[in-house]
Amino acid sequence: MSESSTAPTALVVVTGANGLVGSRTCAALVERGATVRAVVRRPGSAPALTGVEEWVGDFHDPELAAAVVAGASAVVTTVHPMGSDLETQHRIAVEGTPVLARAARGADVERLVHISTAGVYDRSPGVGDVDETSPLVGDDADAYAVTKRDTDAALAGIDGLTRVLVRPPAILGPGETSIWNAVRPAMIRDQEQARHAVPGQSFAWVHVDDLVALTADVASGRVESSTDAGTGPVEGGCTAVNVAADPATVRDYYETVTAAVGVDPVWDDRPAWTGRILAGRARGWGWAPTVDLSRALAELAEGLRAHPSGSASD
Repeated sequence: MSESSTAPTALVVVTGANGLVGSRTCAALVERGATVRAVVRRPGSAPALTGVEEWVGDFHDPELAAAVVAGASAVVTTVHPMGSDLETQHRIAVEGTPVLARAARGADVERLVHISTAGVYDRSPGVGDVDETSPLVGDDADAYAVTKRDTDAALAGIDGLTRVLVRPPAILGPGETSIWNAVRPAMIRDQEQARHAVPGQSFAWVHVDDLVALTADVASGRVESSTDAGTGPVEGGCTAVNVAADPATVRDYYETVTAAVGVDPVWDDRPAWTGRILAGRARGWGWAPTVDLSRALAELAEGLRAHPSGSASD
């Protein structure tokens, strides 16, 4: 990564700025000297930080999109209605995200950084390790994976600005609406079926702090463009980059969660994916994880014990 800091006048748009990833991305960008336009749907929900300006509305509304990207150097998109029906995910993500991308292109924004997911990759049993060139899921995958895949494809088709598809696996880190630190544990506690898992299955993960560090470095320009995807985002192209931490298994995650919420895991014996999400490209961009598995799981357990009454609907 370039050692130069972000210019004080740099302006970055962040959608979903009140979410787990979006809020922390805003903070990381401010730390790098950027000014942030934080797009949220509820007034007063953007991070209350100096350098963060709240914009209220739907990011996929053409008028808001055009206004919010004016004068910006980069856009970070974090919104995906995970858990909603296929039609809603398609409308907001697959159809809506390109609205913002086209507005960014029209405003001569230099970069668009999209938070995608490693869930777009086929991780069937026997597939092995996965990098950015690996096959993607088919149409028979769940709605989240399919619509994330199709959003990536839609952004790849919008030329005229540098696009970066950041692909994390499970995101650990505290947050009221965090899937892996709040919602999934509540399901494991409350639903017997959710306690079933294959212990040796790979659990690919990254801590939210490490994810937003890469995201903010790319959006702020600290990671310089390149003609080689191995050293930086391809200038004017669409570059996918995996961001994943050290190897772990489902046993690691489930034993931590079940012990914290007071239930027992149910181990199944069936084929499962045992490969890794390879993040060599991100490391070539100067990124490296700073949170190890023991710290992430200790943080997870501490949070679950501190809030034992949480539920999947919190």
